[in-house]
Amino acid sequence: MNYARFLNAVSRARRPSPLRGLTEILQQSPPGTISMATGLPNVEQFPFEDATFKLRDNTSMHVNARDMKKALQYTATPGLPELRDWLIDMQIQLHNPPTLDSSDPDTQMDLIVSTGSQHALSTSCEMLLSKNDNVLTSSPLYPGTVAILRPIGTKFLTIEVDGDGMKVEQIKEIMSHWDPADGHSESSDIPRVLCVVPNGDNPSGAGLSLERKKEIYAIAQKYNMIIMEDDPYFFIQFNKPKVPSFLSLDIDGRVLRFDSFSKILSAGMRVGFVTGPKYLLSKVNMHMQSSVLHTGGMSQMLIFKLLEKWGMDGFLSHTDKVAAFYEERRDILMESADRWLRGMAEWHEPRGGMFLWMKLLGIEDTTPLIMKRARDKGVLFVPGGVFYPESDKKSSHIRAAYSLCTPEEMDKGMERLSIILKEELSELRQ
Repeated sequence: MNYARFLNAVSRARRPSPLRGLTEILQQSPPGTISMATGLPNVEQFPFEDATFKLRDNTSMHVNARDMKKALQYTATPGLPELRDWLIDMQIQLHNPPTLDSSDPDTQMDLIVSTGSQHALSTSCEMLLSKNDNVLTSSPLYPGTVAILRPIGTKFLTIEVDGDGMKVEQIKEIMSHWDPADGHSESSDIPRVLCVVPNGDNPSGAGLSLERKKEIYAIAQKYNMIIMEDDPYFFIQFNKPKVPSFLSLDIDGRVLRFDSFSKILSAGMRVGFVTGPKYLLSKVNMHMQSSVLHTGGMSQMLIFKLLEKWGMDGFLSHTDKVAAFYEERRDILMESADRWLRGMAEWHEPRGGMFLWMKLLGIEDTTPLIMKRARDKGVLFVPGGVFYPESDKKSSHIRAAYSLCTPEEMDKGMERLSIILKEELSELRQ
């Protein structure tokens, strides 16, 4: 693929940092190498020596003095080498990317550890997109993605979602305005990027079926687009077995995949990772070299030591328990919604994630209802209007989260919402 076509002017102008390169060379140098080249601080002057962490299963995890020094020191921009190697092995086992053994080195699979998946997504958008570029996104859309794209000045071409995710026919309809040959032009305004959350979409809870993924990938091939697979809820999807990812379908090297540990290990550690073609990740690497340098070493080391302790089977066992927890919470919330809101609201069953997307019947705009009446009644939801790129868009929807509330609180929340709706609809009829 001609990846240069997808880069904006800023990304094309980036060059590798020579000092960052020296850090990577030092890590790969044989024992006994005398380095007077790098500007690394002396870790003996840092106050931390070692640490022991108690885990919820009543076992412990120790970070010895040697590993603590690694965690406290600068590391290579793509990530702590041992963590990065572990994650690459995991991606191979879970997704078996076709590009792993590509004959073209530019398309071969690579991986970079990022400061949460949001950081990698933001960096990649700033690499690929410029003002007035057309971008395909879902509608509704996670506000964090809107916050990335709107300041760049992109134009949102939105695709409606149902329980199975993005509606493919709408993608085809939008793309029919361009000739597929435009996908290889430097000057055409044809969309070059499609952003998609394939599992547990926030806020809709939708999950793309394998059939739709194959159709979307075929469209991306036809019009030469990059697919940005933003998948923070991959391990919290309720499909059994899990639906294969876009990365697992990617024979061309046109998928950038974003993963996160925030929902399954720790939100505060801020560790995610981006997987994709080596050429594009080299540009992400240069962006990080000029900004964060690398993701926090202590967070990377803690996650690596945990993964090393568990092994792949232990890690996947943990994620299965996390998914089962949220699936049970989803079922409880849906039972309460059915009990209190039948005939007053509509929803589809979330395929993963933490959210129930509900349409309140007879309500044109939920913002006043939620921000005033619901707050006064002691229950909070997110009004649907915040999940659209258009800042003034009215929405009949609300987002209800089932991650933190107890079953009793969820049931009481649905009961209070039913009372609020009845009062609102009664006033509207008068």
